[in-house]
Amino acid sequence: MTTKTTSPPSPLAIEARGLRKAYGDKVVLDGIDIAVPQGTIFSLLGPNGAGKTTAVKILSTLVTAEARALRVAGHDLRADPRTVRAAIGVTGQFSAVDGLITGEENMLLMADLNHLSRREGRRVAAGLLERFDLTEAAQKPAATYSGGMKRRLDIAMTLVGDPRIIFLDEPTTGLDPRSRHSMWQIIRELVADGVTVFLTTQYLEEADELADRIAVLNDGGIAAEGTAEELKRLIPGGHVRLRFTDPAAYRSAAAALHGSARDDDSLVLQVPGGGSQRELRTLLDRLDAAGAEADEVTVHTPDLDDVFFALTAPSHKAAG
Repeated sequence: MTTKTTSPPSPLAIEARGLRKAYGDKVVLDGIDIAVPQGTIFSLLGPNGAGKTTAVKILSTLVTAEARALRVAGHDLRADPRTVRAAIGVTGQFSAVDGLITGEENMLLMADLNHLSRREGRRVAAGLLERFDLTEAAQKPAATYSGGMKRRLDIAMTLVGDPRIIFLDEPTTGLDPRSRHSMWQIIRELVADGVTVFLTTQYLEEADELADRIAVLNDGGIAAEGTAEELKRLIPGGHVRLRFTDPAAYRSAAAALHGSARDDDSLVLQVPGGGSQRELRTLLDRLDAAGAEADEVTVHTPDLDDVFFALTAPSHKAAG
């Protein structure tokens, strides 16, 4: 007899329970919970002004807040902020790069701030400049860099202290598509090395592409949280599209699939559903029973844009 074993869950890199922040009468975060396992990417989505940057500032020790529990990198953030700061890196919406000095000088400045020796600082700076494909530009003023190069230098500077948790607050804002995809690859490589990434973004495709879990922030609370696929299933509108070339097969299928939307000109049926394996099997069994074979079967589900707009609509009340 064998005993089934399951892997223990990853320890939490970031944990906030009952996180609340108000500025005067304006409540920005109204008792939200956040849990981010080590070595994962967690993305916080929300409309402008929803409190994403405020959450980053709190968790990176830049702003104080109320909470029942607030732990980052295994340390109580309020009791031991110095230790937390030593374990994290932060890249904000606006570049921290000094354009008046070279890329290498920016890196060496960060090495000094992290109390590295001159020799160690030069070694670390050279390694990161090479890793981020900035060696050729290292001796040029950072003001001459493209937007994508500045962003890469920004993250390279963040990594000088070898942080195990990185907060990226809208890191690809303003970048062209090629630079954005390059940044995505950098983020994936960081996580492959065991780094935890807390990402805020205004690009829903970015969260869909990168994040292990996504939370949608609205009206001070978490409106929904889950994987991208879980969030997409929250929104109605999914359907299976069946295309036929044989008019007789199309008519037989339409008769068997009550409630499907018909397009008699294109010989296309749309059957409401989430496209799960069980739903597809049942649908195909009904087609077989009707003696109708579709030439093309495609599943259409709502995307993160649909989720975002539904959860952040003015009439939607956040639950968190």
